[in-house]
Order: sequence, then structure tokens, then C-alpha cells
Amino acid sequence: MTYYPVSCVARLALAIVLAPVAVVPPLTQPVSAWDIVYDPSNYGQNVLQAARALEQINNQITSLQNEAQMLINQARNLASLPHSSLQQIQQSVQRTQQLLGQAQSIAFDVGQIDQAFQQRYGNIPLSASDADLVAGALSRWQTTVGGLQDALRVQAGVVGNVDANKAEMATLVGQSQGATGALQATQAGNQLLALQSQQLSDLIAVMSANGRAAALVEAERATAAEQGREQRRRFLTPGTGYQAGNARMFSN
Repeated sequence: MTYYPVSCVARLALAIVLAPVAVVPPLTQPVSAWDIVYDPSNYGQNVLQAARALEQINNQITSLQNEAQMLINQARNLASLPHSSLQQIQQSVQRTQQLLGQAQSIAFDVGQIDQAFQQRYGNIPLSASDADLVAGALSRWQTTVGGLQDALRVQAGVVGNVDANKAEMATLVGQSQGATGALQATQAGNQLLALQSQQLSDLIAVMSANGRAAALVEAERATAAEQGREQRRRFLTPGTGYQAGNARMFSN
């Protein structure tokens, strides 16, 4: 259906109203009561009313089109994002947590750390035998080496998450750029923030593992220095320490 502008309809109606009316010569016979009488004024009013009615219909059609477009836009804004990266992020976090949970000797637990330091890194008992001192030093060395190994494992696990995070980030950016509405764009942005939070948690895990390894090295060094002083004291103690004697270097 073609809608004509209201101004054109009004001009047409005005032209019809102002058009000259042909003068009909008087008839020789009288007009009967059933003959139709043409009234230009009434005809012009009818045309103007029709034009106004057409204008109202056009306005209603335009209003319905605007409402339909508004509903389409609302549906697009309420459409949910078809992609979810939650499972991928959770798997990366779980892998890092498992590596942290496999810490050797001393776990990431405050109670275990306090107990281990009291048993292994405390003051060297004066009554400990030489065998006990050697066993303690070996245990601390194993703990330090285990801490260094744990740090390397966590680093390797985090590096393994980089490829998965890279692919997931590319997918989310593509989803965000191709979003059809505000809700999809918001959900894509929220998932990107969640992915960034997971990467930050990996960074914190690496820093924690490295810090734990460095702390174990320093603790072993401090305890070794304390044990060295005790062994030197025992060596220099008269009677129980070093005893001078004759040594034969070459046989006769």
C-alpha cells in the first residue's frame, strides 16, 4: 500500500473545491425530486475529512512500526550470550590449586608451618647426638629441594594455562564484538574480567610458591649456621672434642 503525503492530499482536495463548475443551461423541463444535486462545499469538506483520516492512519502505522522496532531492540538487548568460559576458567583454577596442594614436606598451612619450624628449624638441642644433627640437616635439605621443585611445578602449570587462556580470550573478544545487544556485551565483558582474575590468581600462586622456596632456603641456611656453631663448640671443647695424637704419614 502506498501512502501519499498529507500535503499532496490537501492540495488535491483544495483543487477539487476551487475547480470551476460548469454552468448548465436551464432545462426546459422542471427538475424532479429524484435528481441528484451537486454541492461543491459539501464535497470539499468530505475530501478534507478523508485526508485527515488518512493522515491519522499514517501516524498510527508509523507509531506501530516504531513500537515493533523498539520491541525488536529490547529482545536483542535481553538476548543471552551463547558462549560461556566458566568451565574453562574453573579447570585452570583447579589445576593450579592441585599443584599448590601437592606441596612437599611443608604445606601452605599456617599450623603445619609453625609445627615444622619448631621441629626442624628451631634451636639446635645441645644434647643431640652427631647422628641426629646429620639427620636433621639432611631432612632440612630435602625440604628445601622439595620446595624448589614445587615452585618449578607451579610455574610449569601456570605456563600451561597460558595457551588455554589465550584461546579463550580470543573467543570472548570475538563474542563481545559480535554482540547483538547490551546483555551479550555485558556478559562477554564479565567473562573477560573473570578470565583476568584467573590469570591474577595464577600469578599469585607462582609468587607464593617462589616465596615459599626462598623462605625454605633461608631457613635452612639459618639453621645450618646454628648447627655449625654447635658442632664447632663440640669440636673445641676440651676432653670431649678434638684430641691431639700422633699421625704416621709414611710407613717405614
